Amino acid sequence: MPAERRQAEIKPVRRPRSSEKTKETILAAARVEFCEHGLAGARVDAIAERAKANKRLLYHHFGNKEELYRAVLMDAYAEIRAGERQLNLEALSPDEAMDRLVRFTFRHFLANPWFTSLLATENLQNAAFLKTLPDIPALHSPFVGQIERILENGCREGIFRDGIDPVQLYISIAALGYFYVSNMQTLSVIFERDLSATSPVQEREAQIVQMVLRYLWKPDAS
Repeated sequence: MPAERRQAEIKPVRRPRSSEKTKETILAAARVEFCEHGLAGARVDAIAERAKANKRLLYHHFGNKEELYRAVLMDAYAEIRAGERQLNLEALSPDEAMDRLVRFTFRHFLANPWFTSLLATENLQNAAFLKTLPDIPALHSPFVGQIERILENGCREGIFRDGIDPVQLYISIAALGYFYVSNMQTLSVIFERDLSATSPVQEREAQIVQMVLRYLWKPDAS
């Protein structure tokens, strides 16, 4: 058998890249680019280069830079909501459920600092793009309902006090973790303490849990 024929026969078969996989890779690259440079400063060429994808594929899947940014924004919210659903909070007692939710929220911010950067970018734009995402209310309504049921169960069991707004509560939970992560560098300089180190991070998490639970507990139940 000629050498050329043998080489042709043993040459590995090139399989086409999955369309879904390509989209995920582009989304991941776009997430980094938007978080580092904002919407205005992000470049499609840079996103394609990060993703090692043809720029034409990027336009094929997402249309333009603004549509890609919308996809990144939607994906970011879908990711945190999916993580919350996996917590199985309904199977826990009210105080355990709230403890787990608080810890998850803080740890999500810690593990994904890009998320706080992305939200900062969108807030600078007055949530202009978030307002155009029709799936956002449907994505968040079940989560608010879940918190509401935890609060109701806590009241029924005599653990939590009554009259707590689930939306306001979640805003407080998110704020207590978000500020620590989004301002970690400046706070570390101001207070001359490495707030990214394990000990202060654990201390912060414990304090957030304690603050939220003490706010929820009935005076005679704590």
